[in-house]
Parts: sequence; C-alpha cells; structure tokens
Amino acid sequence: MAEFRRFKDRTQAGKLLARDLREYAGRADAIVLALPRGGVPVGFAIAQRLAIELDILLVRKLGLPNHEEYAMGAVGSGGVCVLQPGVPGLMGVTAEQVEAVTRRELDELQRRERAYRGARAPLALAGRTAILVDDGVATGSTMLAAIRVARGLGPGKLVLAVPVAPPQTLALLEPEVDHLVCLAAPPLFRSVGQWYDAFDQTSDEEVQDLLADAWHARTAERQQPHGGPNHATTADDKHDDDGHRA
Repeated sequence: MAEFRRFKDRTQAGKLLARDLREYAGRADAIVLALPRGGVPVGFAIAQRLAIELDILLVRKLGLPNHEEYAMGAVGSGGVCVLQPGVPGLMGVTAEQVEAVTRRELDELQRRERAYRGARAPLALAGRTAILVDDGVATGSTMLAAIRVARGLGPGKLVLAVPVAPPQTLALLEPEVDHLVCLAAPPLFRSVGQWYDAFDQTSDEEVQDLLADAWHARTAERQQPHGGPNHATTADDKHDDDGHRA
C-alpha cells in the first residue's frame, strides 16, 4: 500500500485498482458497485479492465448544517442510516436538524435512483462477489452506509476498493468487508481531492453516459455466442497507468 501516491484523475485510479483486483477478472459472479457520482468513473475503469459487470449503489452523505463538507453521517437505500458518534449533539446539531438533512438527502437519493437506473431492474447481489468502489474515503460514514446496504442484499463476498483513505478510516472499515484494497493511506489527510491532480465534480450526465456504455456493452456481450470472448485486461497489460508520488 503506497502511503503518498497521487492520481492523475479518477480513470487512472480505477485502472490502478484493477491491478490489485485481477483475481476477479472475467468472473460472471463478480460485479463492481460504484458510488455515484465520483465513484462511477473509477468503477467504470475497473469493470472495463476486468471485463465484469458494473452497477451502482446509492448512498448520500449527511452534511453538518452550515458545514456541508463535514459528514455527520450517511443514508442509503432501504432506510439505512449511519451517524457519526455524538450526533445529534456534535457541534450543536439538534435531532430536528439531523431529521431535516436526512429527509433532504433521501429525496435526492430517490431522484438519483430514477435518473441513473431508469427502468433498469433493481440491484440483485444474492450469492455474488460485490466490489464496492468510490474515488476515496474520508470519515467512512458514507462507505459504512454503503456496506450495510450491500450486506442487506446478501452477497457471497463483499470487497471494498478505493484509491485513497486515511489509516484510521481503513481500520474502521476493514472488519466490515471480506477483502479491502486501498492504494494510498496517507496519515496527513485533509480531503479526497487533495490526492488527485484533476478532481472536477462528476455530473449526472457523465454518470448516465458511463452507465449506458457499460450496460450496452454487457447486453451486446450476452448476445454473442457463448457469451463472447473474455477481454479482461489489467493495468499490467499497459504501461501508461503508473501513479506518481507527491
């Protein structure tokens, strides 16, 4: 695990993660679950390199009132809610404020579900190997909510793969999953974006386009005789994906 690696962008981070996930390449039971929005470009790159299915798992950060960049918890599909220790009460946040933020984020979660999935069938994970992916983890509350949502869907194995996270957050999350992959664990951690050269906000349109490309490719593959050839590749097959040190 490289402690001080920086990444060019989310796509490069996904290609690098694919190296450490090569054991799942080409497996029909494996599925990448990207957290929108920023996790989708990372997950798309992984799914392409490993030739496995891509889908999304929706969770929403609960930002502190007047300090939205700081997470006081997270919510996910199925009513899953994870709050940081001390909430309500932390920084004077009341139970009423927590409830109001939770309602707002659940509304946004449902909007994104409609926008991203459309008429696509609900996510089915029973017995599968699910690889949870985001562009990085800070406090871990959002990812912990995602883990609990995924666990509730009964996967056979739950993998967490992220480019960067602080060591204390990894220690919190590792017992919750069956396999953890993280490329960089810098002890001096301010934000996920700090570890990327390019970290523009991912738009709804970009998420929709990447998902449409991935889902169209899977449909075309299934229509080929015998499921078509296995084109799984990893970053070892290329020479242009190496990260660099800060």
